[in-house]
Amino acid sequence: MINAYLLTLENEFKAHGNLVYAAGQKAYLKNQFEFYGIKTPERRKIQVPFLSKNYLPAKSELHSLVENTWSRREREWQYFGGELVYKFHKEFDQDDIYLLEFMISNKSWWDTVDIISTKSVGSYFLKFPEQRNKIIDQWMASGNKWLQRSSVIFQLNYKQHLDKDFLVQVIQPLLGSKEFFINKAIGWILRHYSTTHPDWVIDITERLPLHKLSEREALRILKKKGLF
Repeated sequence: MINAYLLTLENEFKAHGNLVYAAGQKAYLKNQFEFYGIKTPERRKIQVPFLSKNYLPAKSELHSLVENTWSRREREWQYFGGELVYKFHKEFDQDDIYLLEFMISNKSWWDTVDIISTKSVGSYFLKFPEQRNKIIDQWMASGNKWLQRSSVIFQLNYKQHLDKDFLVQVIQPLLGSKEFFINKAIGWILRHYSTTHPDWVIDITERLPLHKLSEREALRILKKKGLF
């Protein structure tokens, strides 16, 4: 089942590839990954039947499928793997966090990490809140910037479920970091919530010694609106 499923998708990816566009995609991600050269809207259109209820593999095959997609050279496979995992977010088991950790920690760059974090990791912790502190403590202590970035941004889509105290708890050990992707993540999530929690975001920027990048990103919308 797995082989036939992926082989059919591979044929579709190859048929729709564009070498010129692939070169541009590769350069955009600093030549770290190969590409078939498929624009995102077209790739998602190709994937529709593969992610449909009638064609979707069994949940029991998910780990093998994701490991397979992560083993492939072309970046489109990791994009597909990330979207495939999210299709099962309502069926996540407690141990699925280790699959998400594998995806974040391997072939890591913002283009996959951010989607996995804000969609699948965010969904996982809403389903298993008792796992949050333990796992995030492990990720923060790992020294892996991508696991740490995920720890910062997994609440991006939480809206009224945002745990502000926990977010501050995650941010504080990262203060003083010179890592671009960490400081950008802190600014990103604060900027995102500045539209619904402006006073809180302003308080954070005044109370914590944020990196200038984080502060600039956090206050961007508020300054544009003349609220800061």
